[in-house]
Amino acid sequence: MSLLKYMKSVAAVAAIALPGAVSAQSVEEFYSGKTLELYIGYSVGGGYDTYARVIASHMGKHIPGNPTIVATNMPGAGSLRLANWLYEAAPRDGSVIGTIARAAPFEPLLQNEAATFDAAKFNYIGNANTEYSLCAAMSDADISNIDDLRAKELLVGGTGAASDPNKQANVANTALGTKMKIIDGYPGGNDIVLAMERGEVMGRCGWSWSTIKATKADLLESGKIKLLLQFAAKSHPELTEVPLVTDIAETDEAKGMLNFIIAPQEMGRPYVAPPGVPQDRVDALRKAFMDTMQDPEFLKAAAEAGLEITPSDGEQLQQIVESVYATDPAVIAKVIEATN
Repeated sequence: MSLLKYMKSVAAVAAIALPGAVSAQSVEEFYSGKTLELYIGYSVGGGYDTYARVIASHMGKHIPGNPTIVATNMPGAGSLRLANWLYEAAPRDGSVIGTIARAAPFEPLLQNEAATFDAAKFNYIGNANTEYSLCAAMSDADISNIDDLRAKELLVGGTGAASDPNKQANVANTALGTKMKIIDGYPGGNDIVLAMERGEVMGRCGWSWSTIKATKADLLESGKIKLLLQFAAKSHPELTEVPLVTDIAETDEAKGMLNFIIAPQEMGRPYVAPPGVPQDRVDALRKAFMDTMQDPEFLKAAAEAGLEITPSDGEQLQQIVESVYATDPAVIAKVIEATN
């Protein structure tokens, strides 16, 4: 082998061995004429799907090379199916990103064996909004407040142990003494709402306020649903009549559990790239995402779809992940007990 060929082979091996390294090909050269796959960890019609499809329609023009972005649903296990695939099997060249459950990065911390990824190794791209999650019931359930939730059983839909609908209901049962019974197995939040309308279940938790306004405002305006509990660090300006779960909690232990569950709300609907993507492409995706959040055409489309836009960048999401992973182990143990 000639010296030149040897040096080229060594360089090629080094490029493979150094995840996150800057590639020899420019970002524009890489993305030019390509398709960027945006995978959605939930089924069609819910909040994750709605946000992702509006973003997919506008983000490509902000990426050097202007790739076409194609949105595809990959539901399963509260988005853990997608999270695991992104971590273990997805291309690591920047051609694939995904939007996963806001709580998904914390599943390994909760000893969920179905979460086979290291959350710290994802490349966080950004989110479009901070979320306010709600527990709600159909008016026919005759449940109007926390006292009713403690006195009567409420059948609520679930989308997998890792998802907000399940976690919030389980922790509320333990920390607040509510009696919500989870009927699991729905592929996405929109499927739960359809089940509520059919009478299969009578309520749900983990229902984002932005999603209600964007996709089911008719249920609210017609009085067919009642908003019962608010999972958020502070009350949304439009939800001052809906109690914060931490205001209802009666012990420090209960408040600690609830605060742990609330923390991921700041993750919104996170967009992530697999580990090992060249750093220049990660940086380009992060910049393109935040540029999209200020794009007048995107903001107009988001407003028409009823979507709130209060974005966070990838570095902010990384900091949230690190902060949650520093939670007192005693609090985590209580949450594990409540959600298993």
